[in-house]
Amino acid sequence: MVTTIRSLGLHGVKGYEVSVECCLSGGLPAFDIVGLGDTAVKEARERVRAAVKNCGAKFPVSRITVNLAPAGRRKEGTVYDLPILLGILRCAEELPELPADAAFVGELSLSGALRGVNGVLPMAMEAARAGVKSLYVPAVNAAEATLAEGLTVYPVTDVAALAAHLRGETPIAPAPKWQDFEDAGGGPDFADVMGQENVKRALEVAAAGGHNVLLIGSPGAGKSMLARRLPSILPDMTRREALEATEIWSVAGLTDARHPLLSRRPFRAPHHTLSSVAMTGGGSFPRPGEISLAHNGVLFLDELPEFARDVLEALRAPIEDGEVTITRAAGSVTLPSRFMLVGAMNPCRCGWYGHPSGRCTCTEAQVKKYVEKISGPMLDRMDIHVNVPSVEYEAMRRREPAESSEAVRARVNAAREIQKKRFAGTNVLCNAQMEPAMVGEFCRLDAAGEKLLKNAFERLGLTARSHDRLLRVARSIADLEGAADIGAAHIAEAVQYRNTDILRGN
Repeated sequence: MVTTIRSLGLHGVKGYEVSVECCLSGGLPAFDIVGLGDTAVKEARERVRAAVKNCGAKFPVSRITVNLAPAGRRKEGTVYDLPILLGILRCAEELPELPADAAFVGELSLSGALRGVNGVLPMAMEAARAGVKSLYVPAVNAAEATLAEGLTVYPVTDVAALAAHLRGETPIAPAPKWQDFEDAGGGPDFADVMGQENVKRALEVAAAGGHNVLLIGSPGAGKSMLARRLPSILPDMTRREALEATEIWSVAGLTDARHPLLSRRPFRAPHHTLSSVAMTGGGSFPRPGEISLAHNGVLFLDELPEFARDVLEALRAPIEDGEVTITRAAGSVTLPSRFMLVGAMNPCRCGWYGHPSGRCTCTEAQVKKYVEKISGPMLDRMDIHVNVPSVEYEAMRRREPAESSEAVRARVNAAREIQKKRFAGTNVLCNAQMEPAMVGEFCRLDAAGEKLLKNAFERLGLTARSHDRLLRVARSIADLEGAADIGAAHIAEAVQYRNTDILRGN
């Protein structure tokens, strides 16, 4: 007898349907699982055997063959434990025929209880696309699975309860759809930062258009403090953006069972000792790296020059493309990586070059060597370069409260609404993502603006890339003011943010 149970697997951050085919035949007792499964899939034999016995059923004394189709695609993980068990019990006529529009995923304990698995959201979304109507998942994953539209999700606590449900004895109540979508506010607030009004303005422009930022300043000036408050002024995530980010976090096992949907933009701040694989993703079975975990959010690289050169250079293509393709022996997978890059660095190794105290001990050659750790192509991809000066005493002792993140975010949201209407019907969400043709269409200049831009292009030695990035920043500045056209003042402010001389204390 052959039984087919519908299940799901993961390839990168996307789900795909898997058919679990079970066959009981004559011959010496054996239990084989085929279909290119990894070690965790092979070990399902022992978990299934123990779970069947401990849930009160009889494990068949027969030759058991389980095939995971498509057999040519590598399988990994413990998500197939439950469908394998159900296939065996159905072949042994311990269960009635299962619904054709139902799919099952879950890891088994030896007692028959179900444990949670990673990647339930992308699997649930693929199940909905494949025509599955009923999805059975571990109870701890049920809230996450309900985020997919068009599915009835059943939370399963153990095999015995599921068997009783399938026999029609004790029905399992479907999981209610999770709807607690929190406000994007909260967390560290810009009001905590004293002074640094110019830097706050630059971060507001960056948030309005989704631009990359490089913060340069001496130790203790507030670079990290400002960067960690950037998410508090970023625009609210759309439902689509939240689902995209949650899919990635789900595969990485970072979602919270109580709040399965990311309602705030991701903020990732990896240590400078991480490898290029940890940054971009990879492994035998490719997994999301930091740039994918920061999708639709912020990737903050503190002490930027201390990162290995190959790690920084690996960012160049994902910054431009919004995705990264990982190729390994097990196959190739493309992962989303649309993020805001925020880098922070000192102007020299000791950190005090250009500081009024004059305490810097670095020679000009040492300063140059330190700054050159950031390659020209990488620096060219940073839209906004900001000098973060030391905070003056008067600013630190100021009593009146600084502007809150909520007030800044209101302006950013208004600018993003303008961009939403501008790019309606395209995949572009903000000014930083504009294609070259869009730059020509939406960033037209008057005579004064053209003259100013030409002078800046020649004086600063801009490249074609930095020319377009400067125009995108100017477009965001204009959007913050609600201006339909880019004026000379907007160009002037954008040019101010392309001054690479601040890397040498000028």
